[in-house]
Amino acid sequence: MPSFIKVKASPGEESTAMATGADFKAAGENIPNDGDSHLAEERSCRKGFCTVRHGLAIILQLCNFSIYTQQMNLSIAITAMVNHTEASQPNSSTEQPFVDAQGNWNETLKEAKALAPVYNWSPEIQGVLLSCLNYGSFLALIPTGYVAGIFGAKYVVGFGLFVSSVLTLFFPLAADVGVALLIVFRVIQGIAQVMVLTGQYSIWVKWAPPLERSQLTTIAGSGSMLGTFIVLLVGGLLCQTIGWPYIFYIFGGIGCACCLLWFPLVYNDPGSHPFISTSEKRFIVRSLSQQDCSPGWSLPIKAMIKCLPLWAIIVSYFCEYWLFNIIMAYTPTYISSVLQASPKDSGILSALPFVVGCICIVLGGLLADFLLSRKILRLVTIRKVFTAIGVFFSCMFLVPLPWVRSSQGATMTFLVLSAASSSFCESGALINFLDIAPRYAGFLKGLLQVFSHIAGAISPTVTGVLISQGSDSEAGWRNVFLIAAAIDIVGLIFYLIFAKAEVQDWAKDQALTHL
Repeated sequence: MPSFIKVKASPGEESTAMATGADFKAAGENIPNDGDSHLAEERSCRKGFCTVRHGLAIILQLCNFSIYTQQMNLSIAITAMVNHTEASQPNSSTEQPFVDAQGNWNETLKEAKALAPVYNWSPEIQGVLLSCLNYGSFLALIPTGYVAGIFGAKYVVGFGLFVSSVLTLFFPLAADVGVALLIVFRVIQGIAQVMVLTGQYSIWVKWAPPLERSQLTTIAGSGSMLGTFIVLLVGGLLCQTIGWPYIFYIFGGIGCACCLLWFPLVYNDPGSHPFISTSEKRFIVRSLSQQDCSPGWSLPIKAMIKCLPLWAIIVSYFCEYWLFNIIMAYTPTYISSVLQASPKDSGILSALPFVVGCICIVLGGLLADFLLSRKILRLVTIRKVFTAIGVFFSCMFLVPLPWVRSSQGATMTFLVLSAASSSFCESGALINFLDIAPRYAGFLKGLLQVFSHIAGAISPTVTGVLISQGSDSEAGWRNVFLIAAAIDIVGLIFYLIFAKAEVQDWAKDQALTHL
C-alpha cells in the first residue's frame, strides 16, 4: 500500500511525496546519514554511467532490440516470401531501364524459391499482413499500462517478450498453413509486444531522475532503431543464403535469450533491487522525492479529457507514428521495387537510415538533458524544439523522394537524413507525458500507444492501396509521402500551440478525481 514519507528538500523546508513501501525502506531504513562522504558518493552516482539504472537502460535496450527485430522481420522477409512476378506486375512496366538489375532480381528469386516457399500475395494482402500487428494490439494498450503501473512492470514486460518471441519461432509454420493463421499470429504477437513497449515506462517513473529522464529513456528506446538496423542488415543475406524462415528462427531465439536476462536482473524500483548501492538508491529517491509518481486505482478521466496539453501529445503521437509506421514497414519494399535491389542489397540499404537513427536518438537524449541541466532552455522549450526539428526536417527529406528515384545515392541520402531528423522526436513529444503526469505514466503510455497503433493499422494499409492503383508507381509513392507529411505537419502545429511540460493539476494527489 502507498505510504507517505518526508524528505528534506533544503534547510527549513520539507516536501511530502507518495512512495511505495520499498521506497519507504530505501528512504528511511537503508540510507544512513553520514554527511560529506555520502554526498561525494551521490555526486559520483549522478555523473557516472556505470550505475544500476544505466544497466537497466541497457537491458531494456536489448528488449526493445528484440521486439523491433520481431516487428520488422516480416518487412524484410516479405520481399523473398512473395512471388514478385505476379505481385509486382503493375510496377514492372515502368522500370524497363533497369534490365541488368531486373535480371539479377530474377536470379535471386530462383535461389529463394529453392531455399524456402514463395507465396502469391497481392499488394493488398501484403499491406494487411504488415498492418495486422496493430489490429488487436490497441485493445490491450490501456489495460497493460494501467496494470503495469499498479503491480509493476517486471512480469508484464517479461511475459510479453516471451510470448512474442515464441510466436516468432512458429511464424514460418503459420505461413505454410495460410494467410488467416498468419494474421492471427500477428495480432496476438502485437498484443504481446504492447506489453513490452508500454509496460516499461512504469519502470522509469521509479528509476529515472528528472535530469536523466531523456538520457535513460532514449538509451532504452534506441534499441528499436538498433533492432531495425540489424534485422535489415542481415535479413536480406539470410533470405538469399539459408532462406527467409531463419530470420524468424534467429530473432525469435534472441528474444527468448533476453527473457533469461530480464527476470533475474530487473526489479520494479530501487528499494527492492538487491545489488544497487546505497548511494545510488539515495540519489534516485531524493531526486524523485518531490514528484508524486505512485499510481492509484482511481483515474481522473474527466480532467484528462479536458486537458489540452495531453491532447497535444495524443495528436502528435498519431501524426508522427503515421509516417513512422510507413517508414518501418515499407522501406525495404521501396528500395527493392524503386531501386530494383536484390533482397540482400535491399536489407543493407534499408538498414542505413535506422543505424543513423539509433545513434541520433541517444545523442538527442544527451543533448536534451544537457540543455535542461545547464538551464539553457526550459523543459517545455526543449520538448517543442526537438519535436519541431524531428517533424519538419524528416518531412522535408521524404517528400522529394519520388523525384530523385533515378539516383540511388540521392534516395539513400534523403532516407538517412530523414531518419536522423525524426529521432529527435524521442526527446520531444514522445516522452512529454512523463513531464505532465508521472504518476499515471503507465496508463498514459498505453493510451498514447492506442493512437500510435491506430495510425499503424491504417497507414501501411493505405500505402498498399495507393501504390497498387494503376500502372504509375511513382504517383502512388508521391501521394503516400505527401499525405504523410501533411498529417505530420498538422500534428506539429497542434503540439506547438498547446503543449506544456509541468505536472498538471489533475496529476497531483490533492486534485485526484475518482472514476
